[in-house]
Amino acid sequence: MESGMTAPLFNRRHFTASLLALAGAGFAVGAQAAKSRKILVLGDSLSAEYGLPRGSGWVALLQKQLDQSHPGTILVNASISGETTSGGRSRLPALLKQHQPSHVLIELGGNDALRGLSLAMTGDNLMFMAKAAREAGAQVLLLGMQMPPNYGAELTRQFAALYPTVAKATGAALVPFFLKGVGDDPDPTRWFQPDRIHPN
Repeated sequence: MESGMTAPLFNRRHFTASLLALAGAGFAVGAQAAKSRKILVLGDSLSAEYGLPRGSGWVALLQKQLDQSHPGTILVNASISGETTSGGRSRLPALLKQHQPSHVLIELGGNDALRGLSLAMTGDNLMFMAKAAREAGAQVLLLGMQMPPNYGAELTRQFAALYPTVAKATGAALVPFFLKGVGDDPDPTRWFQPDRIHPN
């Protein structure tokens, strides 16, 4: 976007302001002592600021919001561009041991969809990560993704259903579509970088 166009920045700020509210009581950051609030974000390029200036992605903006609303909260961004659910599954146990988070945000699955990986495997990996985080004592928030419509209606429906299924089975909170209001805009150039995959 051109420097004078501030709508995308406002949109990211609006998202961070509403993220925890969308999760509801199942993801209550304010319920714990400040010293024990540590949020681990496990995601892919959407959370790793791919193509964005450092400090302008949604995780950094969420940290700024929490600094105001919940001082003392620590955000650990363990996101890696290109990450799949298999990669997240392999890394999560060590991350849980190292950081001992009170909350875990899982933003994975988009690369699985783009690569045509098995839905069963993606669902199993998401289930494993949510259960592992819960068993480690963390509250979990799943940030759901959707397949591009050109993959076919039935496949996109099955993929989208993975996230509520995992959330229901594990007691995780859920944002059904992480990019709602951005990824479903009829104009794909409005909020996205030239690749039409990564938000601007």
